[in-house]
Amino acid sequence: MKAIQNNPQSVAKDSQIVIALAGNPNAGKTTLFNALTGLRQKVANYSGVTVERKEGVWNFENQAARLIDLPGLYSLEATSLDEQIARDVLTGKVTGLPIPDVIIAVVDATNLERNLYLVTQILEYKIPLVVALTMIDEFEREEHEINTSKFSKMLGVPVIAVTASKNRGIDELTQKVSELIQIKPEIDFELETDSSHSENAKIFARYNFISNIVQETVKHKDLEKHRFSEKIDRVLTHKVFGLIILVAILLLVFQTIFSWATVPMDLLEHGFGAIGDLVKANMPEGLLTDLIVDGIIAGVGGVLVFLPQILLLFLFISILEDTGYMARAAFLMDRLMSRVGLHGKAFLPLMSSFACAIPGIMATRTIENPKDRLATILIAPFMSCSARLPVYALMIATFFAGQTVFGFISVGAILMLGMYSLGIVTAIIVAFILKKTLLKSPPPPFVMELPPYRLPNLRNVFQNMLTRAWLFVKRAGTVILAISIILWGLMNFPRAGNVYVNTPNSQNLAEEQQSFQQSEQLKNSFAGKIGHFIEPAIKPLGFDWKIGVALIASFAAREVLVSTLGIIYNGEKDANEESETLKNAILDAKNPDGTPVWTPLTALTLMVFFVLAMQCMSTIAVVRRESNSWAWTLFMVGYMTALAYVAAFITYQGGKLLGFA
Repeated sequence: MKAIQNNPQSVAKDSQIVIALAGNPNAGKTTLFNALTGLRQKVANYSGVTVERKEGVWNFENQAARLIDLPGLYSLEATSLDEQIARDVLTGKVTGLPIPDVIIAVVDATNLERNLYLVTQILEYKIPLVVALTMIDEFEREEHEINTSKFSKMLGVPVIAVTASKNRGIDELTQKVSELIQIKPEIDFELETDSSHSENAKIFARYNFISNIVQETVKHKDLEKHRFSEKIDRVLTHKVFGLIILVAILLLVFQTIFSWATVPMDLLEHGFGAIGDLVKANMPEGLLTDLIVDGIIAGVGGVLVFLPQILLLFLFISILEDTGYMARAAFLMDRLMSRVGLHGKAFLPLMSSFACAIPGIMATRTIENPKDRLATILIAPFMSCSARLPVYALMIATFFAGQTVFGFISVGAILMLGMYSLGIVTAIIVAFILKKTLLKSPPPPFVMELPPYRLPNLRNVFQNMLTRAWLFVKRAGTVILAISIILWGLMNFPRAGNVYVNTPNSQNLAEEQQSFQQSEQLKNSFAGKIGHFIEPAIKPLGFDWKIGVALIASFAAREVLVSTLGIIYNGEKDANEESETLKNAILDAKNPDGTPVWTPLTALTLMVFFVLAMQCMSTIAVVRRESNSWAWTLFMVGYMTALAYVAAFITYQGGKLLGFA
C-alpha cells in the first residue's frame, strides 16, 4: 500500500481555476468555505436535480478561483444523489464545470478515522489534493497531539491545520493550493488488497491504511472514559426525558418566532402600506396606479411580510445544527416517524412547516432517500402555517367569540387546537398510505452520526440565515408577485360602467357609492364570472359565488382570503382579521332568499377546507423546484384539493343533518 506524490511539472495556468471543497457533514466545511469566499458566493441547483450547488469566488495570489462546495458526504460510493453529484464534479461530468484543479479535503481532527475514509476515495481520482485539518483547536484543548508532517508524509499529500473562525492556517492553505495549481503534481495512490479484490477487501484495506496513519501520528490524552457529549446524551437522548426536553425546546423556538416576528412584520406591513399611500398621493387615479399599488406593491409586501419569521426560523435551525442538537432530535423522533414509514429526519421539516411550508420543504434536503424525501414534501403543507392564522382568527372572532365550554374553556381555543390537530393527523394518515403504495420502500434504516456538542459559529449562523432568506424571496417572491398581478387583473377587468347607489339621505354617500361601485366591478369581472361558474360545485359546501371568488384569490396566498372578503363585502382593501366592519359585513350578508350567507357551520367548513387545501402558489413553486417534477406537484395539488373538498362536504352536510345549519 502506498500513497505517493511525485513528478511535479510546470504547466500553464488554466483560463479558469476550479477548486473543490469536500468533506463529511459537521466537519467544518461551511465555516472554511465562508472564510475563503466571504460574501462572494451564490447558491443554485445542479442542472436537472434538486441538490444544492454552492459556489464562491476565492481570491488569492492575484488569482480568482471558483470554489465549489460539494455536498457533505461520507463516501463517494454513489448510493445517494449527493454522492453521485460529487463524483460527477470530480470526473468533469457537470455541465459548465471542468475537473477541479485542486481538491481541499476538510477533515475533522477529532474524528480522523471516519473522515479519512472519504480522503482515500478522493485520492483515487488522481487530482491534486490538500487536507485541511479542522477542529484542531478543540483537538488541542483535549490535550491530544498530532504530527502533521508525518501525517502528510504517510498520506502523500499536504496537511494543513486550520481554524477558519480565527484565520489560523488560512495563509498556509492558500500558499499550498497556489503551489499545487502551478506544478500540477501527479497523485499515485494504491490500496493493497488481497487477491479477491472484493468490495469488502477494499473497505478493509482503506480502514487498515487509515488506522496505520492514526496510530503513527496521533497521541491521545487519556481523558475520562465518557466524554462530555456522551454525558449530555444520557439525558437529551433518553426515551422519556429526551422527548420532554425536545418538546420544550420546540415550543420555545416557535413561541419566540411568533413573538419576536410580530414587530418587524407589523413594520413591514405598515411600510408597504405607506409606500402604497405615497404612490396614490403622487399619481393620478386610474388603472396604472391601481396596478402598482394593489398588484405590485401589495404582491411584494404579501411575500416580504413573512420574511422575519423565515429569518428567525433559519436562525434557530442553524444554531441547533451548529450545536449538534439537531441530530439528537432526529434520533429521538425516528421511532415514531418510522411507524408511518418516514425517516427520523422528516421531523424537522414538518415542524418547520408550522411557521411556513416553504422552508420546511427546503429542509427536506437532509433526507437521503428520494422516496422518503418526496413523501415528506407531499405532506408538509398539511401543517397549519402562519398564513392560515388570519383565516382561523377571522372565523373564530366573527362566530365563536366569547363562547366557552364548561364555563371556562374557550371555544375558539378548542377550534384552533382542532385545526392544528386535523392537519397533523391527516399528514400521518397520508404518509402511511403513500409509503404503502406509490412511494413504497423498505423501512429506512436510521444511520446518523451524533456530532460532539459545540458552540455555534455566529458567522455561519447569520450567513446561512441570510442565504436562505434570499432564496425564499427569490424563489417564492417572484411567483407570488406574478400571481398577485394576474389576480388583480381578473378582479378589475372587464371594467364596469359607473353604477350609482340610490341612498339620497345617506350621510356617507361617497363611501357607500365607492363600496357599491367596487362590489359591482367585482361581480362583473372575470373573477366574478369565475365565481358564478364554480358556485354550483361549492354550493354543497355552503359557499356562494362571493366566497368562491375569495377562494380563487387565496390560491395566491392563503391570507389573501381576508382582504378579498373585505373588498367583496364592503370595499375595505386593508381589511384584516381584527376588522369590526368586516365581521359585521359577513354577519349581515344575505342570500337572495333572505337567509344568511354565513353561519357558524359555514365558518367551520371554511376552516376545515383551509386546513387541507393546497392554496399557496409560492409553496407550489417550491415543491416543483424541490421535487423537480410537475407530475408530483400537480398530484399534490390535486389530492389535497380533493381531500379538502370531501372533508368540507362532510363537515357542512353532516352539520346540517345534525341541525347545526
